[in-house]
Amino acid sequence: MSSNHSENSNDIQPTEALLQMIVAPWVSRAIYVAAELGIADLLKNGSQSSDELAKTTGVDARSLYRLLRALASVGVFAEGNPGYFELTPLAACLQADKADSLRGYAIKSGQIWDWQPWGYLLETIQTGKPVFKNIFDVEIFEYLAAHPEAGKIYDQAMSSFSAKRIAAITAEYDFSSIHNLVEVGGGRGSLLASILKANPTIQGVLFDVAHVIEGANHVIASEGLLDRCQLLAGDFFESVPSGGDAYLLKHIIHDWDDERAIRILQNCRSVMQSNTKLLLVEMVIPKGNEPFFGKLLDLQVLLNYQGGCERTEAEYQTLLETAGFQLTKIVPTSSPLSVIEGVPV
Repeated sequence: MSSNHSENSNDIQPTEALLQMIVAPWVSRAIYVAAELGIADLLKNGSQSSDELAKTTGVDARSLYRLLRALASVGVFAEGNPGYFELTPLAACLQADKADSLRGYAIKSGQIWDWQPWGYLLETIQTGKPVFKNIFDVEIFEYLAAHPEAGKIYDQAMSSFSAKRIAAITAEYDFSSIHNLVEVGGGRGSLLASILKANPTIQGVLFDVAHVIEGANHVIASEGLLDRCQLLAGDFFESVPSGGDAYLLKHIIHDWDDERAIRILQNCRSVMQSNTKLLLVEMVIPKGNEPFFGKLLDLQVLLNYQGGCERTEAEYQTLLETAGFQLTKIVPTSSPLSVIEGVPV
């Protein structure tokens, strides 16, 4: 961004600051288009003109210039020589091959099934009920299962969005005492693979619904972990695999209301020994007014999931106790995620 912008950003008037928040969806949509077109990848070797970029991507040159000019005004890309654009630190995060790329997440934000529920936020606040099923006739995970392309976009977004957070969890929670780790609802297996690679003595079980496990096989194989990781398909509302001395659930419990969250936890509890650990990886909502991503994500969960929510420490303690666990500790990480540890009682 220009030095002018930095000098003025500290004395911005409340009306101007609020206006920027009000039009934030415009910025989000513009970022989505740039991500869909792969503009950041095209600029990784240096600046290009909007005309060149338009020719490569097959879009209208004048319109693309206007898009990139708008994004440059908020620090995503920068216009150097007139008509020529280059990467900024923000724009670099849209490159597909970066470890902490947000390109997949930006593309997800542009899908109708992701943004349309936000148009019904007032209704959800009035009723306390999610609207996703009202709009699309099925719950979100049923929708993603029935629409493979949407499911792929969702999985890619979650995987890329999680890369840095997975690294933080793997490095900052001590898994060394675990011998058999079962990840329940483990998706494509990125977190479990990271933990297994960092802890060569651990054996793993990846458990999820059948169509997800099919996609996970490639991830586990590509990491050279098929000999240490068993892939099992099933429904965690019915049962979970036995034999683990730790059960890991990342971003699972926040998807569900208390009743269904407790059912999942009780299914874990039913196959656990007294010394087995329960590890929930979730955002724990802090007290106070400080910014925290989970407070905004909580609204999307409210809109899209049947009773899901981001919870406070006290709420997790109550949930665990109801399901037959004692909360032993919460380990914060350098990401917004914490590891909530419990044991059966």
